[in-house]
Amino acid sequence: MILKTNFLYKHALALFIYTSMDFPIPLQNPILLAPMAGYTDSPFRCIARSLGAGMVFTELISADGIVRQNKKTLDLLTFTPHERPLGIQIFGNDPNIMQEAACRLLSLKPDCIDINCGCCAPKVCNNGKGAGLLKDVELLYRVVSAVVSSVPVPVSAKIRLGFTQGTKNYCEVVDALKQAGVAFITVHGRTRDQYYSGKADWEAITQIASSANVPIVGNGDIYSYDDAMEKLKSSGCAAVMIGRAALGNPWIFCGKTPSLQEKRDMVVLHYKLMIEHYGTYGVILMRKHIVHYCKGFPGASKLRQELIKCHHIEEIFKILDLQFL
Repeated sequence: MILKTNFLYKHALALFIYTSMDFPIPLQNPILLAPMAGYTDSPFRCIARSLGAGMVFTELISADGIVRQNKKTLDLLTFTPHERPLGIQIFGNDPNIMQEAACRLLSLKPDCIDINCGCCAPKVCNNGKGAGLLKDVELLYRVVSAVVSSVPVPVSAKIRLGFTQGTKNYCEVVDALKQAGVAFITVHGRTRDQYYSGKADWEAITQIASSANVPIVGNGDIYSYDDAMEKLKSSGCAAVMIGRAALGNPWIFCGKTPSLQEKRDMVVLHYKLMIEHYGTYGVILMRKHIVHYCKGFPGASKLRQELIKCHHIEEIFKILDLQFL
């Protein structure tokens, strides 16, 4: 995708420069965008970076698909220079395939390769991938060490506290990841069987951060910029990561409260970037984002229903213009 607008960088806010002696990648901001399947594509990553996200990650990408050169999989690897620093997140449970996939990614020069050990989707973890790796720490170690030993870029891992509430094994998992040589670890403070229910356990994240001897990125239940800064300070993490709360609110990375007009302009920009990236099908793919952006608009429910029925960008702009007359 080639950006045809200077909007992103013209409107980017100046942020403090964040430095950590331990973090392997220079960050302008210790608040990162989490990888989210179906959401953290190139357009959304560009927007998040422009509003201050210190680092962004691709959606989780199948190592098998990379090795097989599956077109849909390879399309997920598309990114622009505006998104750096960028991590490419891969998943799988075969050390050889993960190693080969990681090596194939080097031509893209990612800032890091992240290994997903926390995805709770049944189609992923029921096959022993994603969070399924938490049930076999020896295999997890072999997968991660195979990648670390084969690439010159930082390798990280994203984990949960365990597969179930009754089998929390994060201490053992973190030790295995350290021995495998990861550059940093992202910890989502829930178990796989919690999905996104209940509360993230920041006491466990704090415990890990205090004893891991590798940088820890905390993730879970961060709903605002102030939440992020408080958890960063109280947990001792090197950085924190925001996922669902960034949907429809990319300003969360800089703490700005946007006006309704700014939200309207962002919706327009996001549509334009989606069409630039996906063609006209970007209008359809944008629908899932509209559900989130419309929160806070006058008559949000009616507006949302009108926008998700649209198939052409002209219809969308007409509805938005009427909304703000």
